[in-house]
Amino acid sequence: MEEQFESYRDHLLAVAYRMLGSRSEAEDAVQEAWLRLHRSDPGQIDNLGGWLTTVVSRICLDMLRSRKARREEFMDEPFVADIKDRSNPEQEALMADSVGVALLVVLSKLNPAERLAFVLHDIFAMPFSELAPIVGKSELATRKLASRARQKVRGAEERSLDQLGLQRKLVDAFLTAAYEGDFEALVATLDPEVVLRDDREAGAVTATKGAIALAKKVAGRAKPARVALVNGKLGAVAATEGKLMYVVQFTIRDGKIAEVDLISRAAALARLNISSVS
Repeated sequence: MEEQFESYRDHLLAVAYRMLGSRSEAEDAVQEAWLRLHRSDPGQIDNLGGWLTTVVSRICLDMLRSRKARREEFMDEPFVADIKDRSNPEQEALMADSVGVALLVVLSKLNPAERLAFVLHDIFAMPFSELAPIVGKSELATRKLASRARQKVRGAEERSLDQLGLQRKLVDAFLTAAYEGDFEALVATLDPEVVLRDDREAGAVTATKGAIALAKKVAGRAKPARVALVNGKLGAVAATEGKLMYVVQFTIRDGKIAEVDLISRAAALARLNISSVS
């Protein structure tokens, strides 16, 4: 039974990851499915792959509803090999395949039932006859649910891609100017009232206010960094030989960087959800 389960693990992780947008939660969902399989009678399961997909989907649906009830925000946590120091790159490549940053962000805006319907039908081609019992609706209602989700995804993904593209250029310009010490280019990326919060000094978070002050502090002193997705938003990471040195979170308003949070404390870094951006 364990060997059969392992043969479906990559598929189940891919389903759960697209449903939840979180590596750790996807692993939790798949582990829970294994526990439920272990407590079940294998002789009563005709199609193990279908059974496991259904179980994982229902677990994910419950997790999404619980997350919404707790008013938790979307936290995206795809794998980053040179930052998280995790293993099994083949599995990670499978999970990352066709999952763009924009799509993950857009999926997070759907309600749990819409997200499940879109992921299982549009991405994994599950028939509505099998999907309807998982959602808890009639087949006709499930078709309408998937159609509504599809329309939201198409419109929102286009807007998200456009927005991410503009923000990416802004963040790239900031990182380049900060590293090269281009003072004027750095100021041009910043809101005049920008705030920098830095937790590296004297064990406390210090604040620097104003574009000029921030630029003076970081121009030419920044470590080489690259753009990443941090807690579902564009940010940056600085890593050396696989060791994460610090993370930068950006708040962007009206086309300028309005807040910069530099995070280096181990406890704070552990709570972040980080993914690479190609």
